[in-house]
Amino acid sequence: MRTIAAAAVLAAGAVAPALATAGTAHAAPALREVMFVGNNWDGTADVIESSGAFAKIGRINVVPDKTQRLAAIYLNPVNLAVYLAVQQGPGEGHDQLVDDLYSTPDGTALVASRPSFGDVVSIDLATDKVKWRFAVPGYRSDHMAVSPDGTKVAVSSSLSGTVSVLDITTGKQLGSFATGDTPHENIWTNGGKYIWNMSIGNVSTNLDDPSLDWTKGDRHITIADASTYKVVKTIDMRSRLDAFGRKDLSNAVRPAVFSPDFSKLYFQVSFFNGFIEYDVATDKITRIKTLPKNPATSDDRTTFVNDSRHHGLSVNPAGTKLCVAGTMDDYATVVDRATLQEGPLVTASKPYWATVSGDGRDCVISESGADRVTAIDFGTGQKVVSVPVGDHPQRVRIAHVPVGWTGPTS
Repeated sequence: MRTIAAAAVLAAGAVAPALATAGTAHAAPALREVMFVGNNWDGTADVIESSGAFAKIGRINVVPDKTQRLAAIYLNPVNLAVYLAVQQGPGEGHDQLVDDLYSTPDGTALVASRPSFGDVVSIDLATDKVKWRFAVPGYRSDHMAVSPDGTKVAVSSSLSGTVSVLDITTGKQLGSFATGDTPHENIWTNGGKYIWNMSIGNVSTNLDDPSLDWTKGDRHITIADASTYKVVKTIDMRSRLDAFGRKDLSNAVRPAVFSPDFSKLYFQVSFFNGFIEYDVATDKITRIKTLPKNPATSDDRTTFVNDSRHHGLSVNPAGTKLCVAGTMDDYATVVDRATLQEGPLVTASKPYWATVSGDGRDCVISESGADRVTAIDFGTGQKVVSVPVGDHPQRVRIAHVPVGWTGPTS
């Protein structure tokens, strides 16, 4: 009641100090733009500046409930089997504790997918405690994406072939839709009207010879209405690749980015050192760019981590440059979008993701093999700075925290 009364007094132009204080007591905190770096094997998230020196600001424990979660897993034989399979497969012998991560609109919490625990959690930035937890169907959570207004988060459930859409503040499921096998990347398009999901099929076997491609399962893009969660279209790149004369390439769409006007989709596919350009209006592949191989990288497909030779794409705000993480080839490079000419090959240790700095000037890659993030200037293609982070960084996302935040206080 005091808050309502204060609003009435302020509206009348009479500012009573006591009432004005009451009226602003619950005002949202001023926010600072940052980057969240998910350290997958560490179970932590480093918070760094979103541009400039990319200096460290603080660190968040994304698995404060680890003991509780492991106890529950070991008491469930099916859950334990999946947990161990994830650890020895995609986790390369490690727990996968942070896959993807975002901030809530008010900047008070971090929301992360935790593959080994098969869930999405919200972590309070002030206390480092779990605010809510959503267990995904099928035991393993993966890539996420936040709606343009920041209120919803879509998360892939790898083993159930579904995407769940959650209220990012409460964790309540708002809807879900079916995908191909092993849903992976999610992208909101058209101002939040649609959700595009890319399924990559079975990447956990060594049946990687092209003649055994049929064992990899159903791989396609699923486009769902973000209001009704009904699937409105599916796109299998197999026929589009064949029509372009590239029957040799996999149709498992990995990281992907749209041009700023959403007319072109750029994506990576399993086993390929390069990327593909797809025209949305004509439903055709228009160009394919093959990037250099590292002579020190084996062509043995069974040595590629989860079938991904290159894994990570971003586009600068102007839409003129693409940044490519050449994961197994140990480099990243900036590519001119008009000519598809690559720039300098910037040496990097198993770069696993590429995003854009807050000021739009740099591409920021996660070097999972060196436990650092590195910024590369979109204009020059040259390395700007590297910053040490936790064990096996993967996803890097723009986020917001309260001004003055440097870490949990309790």
